[in-house]
Amino acid sequence: QVQLVESGGGLVQPGGSLRLACAASERISSFNTMGWYRQAPGKQRELVGIRTTSGTTNYTDSVKGRFTISRDNAKNMVYLQMNSLKPEDTAVYSCYGQQYGLHIWGPGTQVTVSS
Repeated sequence: QVQLVESGGGLVQPGGSLRLACAASERISSFNTMGWYRQAPGKQRELVGIRTTSGTTNYTDSVKGRFTISRDNAKNMVYLQMNSLKPEDTAVYSCYGQQYGLHIWGPGTQVTVSS
């Protein structure tokens, strides 16, 4: 069974940056789409952004211009670069992948934006 494992979360001040990483247990070239979701306390999980194998990206409006998703197929890694972080970005961030019609999520990593 394919596994996705996130790393890189932590505490950061408003305006700061973090880069999250997602390691896949098998070739991510087999994933049509990979990306990130997040879930804040008391809220539903929401899509942060996705990136297809062709390089097409789609981000939720609240992170456009601040967050960037990249893929490294050779390393089977997906990254989320987060800049200009805001307190409202505080959430558990989960890696996501779509493979052969299946939707797969990692367990998540906590990101807290606070002074």
